[in-house]
Amino acid sequence: MKKALVIMLAAVMALSMLIGCGSKSAERTSLTVGFDATFPPYGYVGDDGEYTGFDLEMAAEVCKRLGWELKLQAIDWDAKDAELDSGTIDCIWNGFTINGREDLYTWSDAYMDNSQVFMVKKSSGITTFDDLAGKIVEVQVDTAALSALQGEDYKDLTGSFKELRTCANFEIAFMDLDAGAVDAVAIDIGVAKFQMAGREAEFEILAEALMPEQYGIGFKLGNTELRDTVQATLMEMVNDGTFAKISEKWFGYDVCILGK
Repeated sequence: MKKALVIMLAAVMALSMLIGCGSKSAERTSLTVGFDATFPPYGYVGDDGEYTGFDLEMAAEVCKRLGWELKLQAIDWDAKDAELDSGTIDCIWNGFTINGREDLYTWSDAYMDNSQVFMVKKSSGITTFDDLAGKIVEVQVDTAALSALQGEDYKDLTGSFKELRTCANFEIAFMDLDAGAVDAVAIDIGVAKFQMAGREAEFEILAEALMPEQYGIGFKLGNTELRDTVQATLMEMVNDGTFAKISEKWFGYDVCILGK
């Protein structure tokens, strides 16, 4: 009887140790953020050769508060879904548009309003949508701007273009605009303002926006636990003023719409 009791107690202790070890190994210690490394000011390669940007700094602060290691994974934007589904990355955090993708990911609440706009050279004479008729317009692949231009609402506008070109990233589009290879670029207003900084005399943004949009953090569909943890930490940053401080550093004003 005693022998049986000893064996049973030993089994219980062993099981407890296994459960304890399993729980410990399951604890998250890092967050791998997928981002487009050619998308300033949200995520890009800085002058020092290191990754930097508004969203990456936000992610770093979240990880610091949670005691996680931040792992930055530059991705091919076209392959972002495959990267997320395979577990190579934990989330997409890089000026990522919610609108039109609501059912494809588990989203954080929107943290920033952003609009799609047209950016042109001031010398172009383009001031309205009508002026884009017969012009070459460029846009990055798989973006909200491209979706808008290919949608039913803007069929007539896009049909008036001489050509709608796509490119791999907005830095290429901006260089093409600067070189005169294209007449206009459809782009996020935050990116446009960043690219224009110091060159406002050469470029301008058309007054009429192509479409409004909101940015969020995209997690694999169903991963509400990770989403809730990250979002709760973001709200802490909103409440203690850290979000506003980082925002003002990158944009000159508080872009936050969380909790508002």
